[in-house]
Amino acid sequence: MSPPTLEMLVWCLAVCLVLAAVVTVRQWRTAGALRRRTTALLNELHARDQEARHLAEVRLPTLAESLHQGHRGPAPVPGLLHERLAGSPYGQSLQAVTELFTHSLDTALARADESARAALMTTMRALQSLASDQQLVISAMQNRYDHPSVLADLLKIDHTNAQFGRRAQAVAVLCGAWPGRQRAAATLENVVRGATSRISDYLRVKTVAQMDTAVIDRVVEPVVLAVAELLDNAARHSPPDTDVQVNIHSTHNGAVIVIDDCGVGMHEQEKQQAALLLSGARPVDVTRLGDPPQFGFAVIGVLAQRYGFSVSVDSRSPYGGVRAVVFLPNALLTQPTPDDEPAPPPSPASHTIPAPSPASHTIPAPSPASHTIPAPSPAPGTVPAPSPSPGEFPRRRRREAIPELQAPPPLASAAQRRPAEQAAAVLGAFQRGTRAGRTSTPSTDEGNPSDE
Repeated sequence: MSPPTLEMLVWCLAVCLVLAAVVTVRQWRTAGALRRRTTALLNELHARDQEARHLAEVRLPTLAESLHQGHRGPAPVPGLLHERLAGSPYGQSLQAVTELFTHSLDTALARADESARAALMTTMRALQSLASDQQLVISAMQNRYDHPSVLADLLKIDHTNAQFGRRAQAVAVLCGAWPGRQRAAATLENVVRGATSRISDYLRVKTVAQMDTAVIDRVVEPVVLAVAELLDNAARHSPPDTDVQVNIHSTHNGAVIVIDDCGVGMHEQEKQQAALLLSGARPVDVTRLGDPPQFGFAVIGVLAQRYGFSVSVDSRSPYGGVRAVVFLPNALLTQPTPDDEPAPPPSPASHTIPAPSPASHTIPAPSPASHTIPAPSPAPGTVPAPSPSPGEFPRRRRREAIPELQAPPPLASAAQRRPAEQAAAVLGAFQRGTRAGRTSTPSTDEGNPSDE
């Protein structure tokens, strides 16, 4: 082989080696890029799998729980595990799924709330009607029987029926109904007395009124219902041997009813939840009030928002419990007149027996805050009343209240409170006296329930 040929072959071999090296390097680089791309795709796929699992197992259940909590406020919902997916089409798809889930759940909850409200409204109206019918029957029996033991039982039944009616009324109001009773303007003290007559532990409520101001007619029943819910809450969350103190006094631009209990107080989170409900700023879903549902603060918030007063429970009472404050602006207040009627319905367990009206043959039941009893017969030194006109009841003037039956001090013990049997005995004696005055020949066996 000649030297030129050999040289050519060497150059060809060198070129081939260079080309092989270039191809090899290029292939190596391409393979590395493919490996990196494959790794990135695998990581992306793994991240998407994690996000899908996180959405199904964490985010959507937390979102559902947050929506179900309702009045407690929205709970924080976790976001994406991998923030780099936020702006990607996949992340946008996950956000669309979350929004669709939220909308669907909101719609379902709204329909459930609407159905629950309709069902509760119908049921509470029926129960209110039954309670009213039962009240008429109880009142007729109270006028018919004057035996002390029978009257004592009727007073207890009447009081229980009043509580039953209040609860039905509160639920109906929460479902959109109106309180259902229109009353004349009533003093704040009578408003509190009316509210006291609708709770179980009415004897524990001690009221001090430092002003003589009335509530306008359209808000009497709403304020009575709101105060009754607050008193019931204070009594249920404080020891049974303690009192619930109520103070009524004026402010610069209105009046306040302050309720102090001796309970354990409220945690900060409970205060925040209560403030949200009492403000009435957000619609209340009746399906999200807990199990069992707690209607009290929700009902008060609806009434406060509707009628223009405010209620707060964010302060501590001097006795370590909760202080509830009902603020009534001047627009809801007026000066009392002699024709202003009391706010109750009257308490069946009251201790006052008023003189009967000349035009009525029924005996009005008073409120539980009064403990003064007219004397059954004239005492020495008593000025007799003028002779009644035909058709009028005989009247007697009481000389003075029996000292030991005056209203007890704010911290009176349970032993100082008048039992229902004693009140029933006095009411029975009064009924027998008025019945004798209405008949020309009193029956000697009158007062025996078996003869009625």
